[in-house]
Amino acid sequence: MKYRTLLGLSLLVLAPVSQAAGSVCQQKAQDIQHEIDLARQHNNARRVNGLERALTETRADCSDAKLKSLHQEKVKEHQQTVEKRQKELNEEKADGDDREKIAKREKKLAEAERELKEVRAARY
Repeated sequence: MKYRTLLGLSLLVLAPVSQAAGSVCQQKAQDIQHEIDLARQHNNARRVNGLERALTETRADCSDAKLKSLHQEKVKEHQQTVEKRQKELNEEKADGDDREKIAKREKKLAEAERELKEVRAARY
């Protein structure tokens, strides 16, 4: 458990520093390499093998345009969810009787908007 916590914290600390270093694909490869180094330090051979496979695939298939396209699709999906939740809330308000259902719809809308904001803030 300490290993995972250490790994998570190190990635969070290193992510902003390395984002300024170059392309998103380079960043992704550097992050994977860092995880490989940590897995080796902890003698986790299975994790090293999986990460090395991921690194090979990233180097072979990664392109910034592809990552940007996937990110835009994810943003679009979240936008559609927000629109759906807004429509559901409007319909519930039009019916008007059940305050509990309206509050539930408002909560769902707020959650969808928060997720959309997080996805938009992410770099691909």
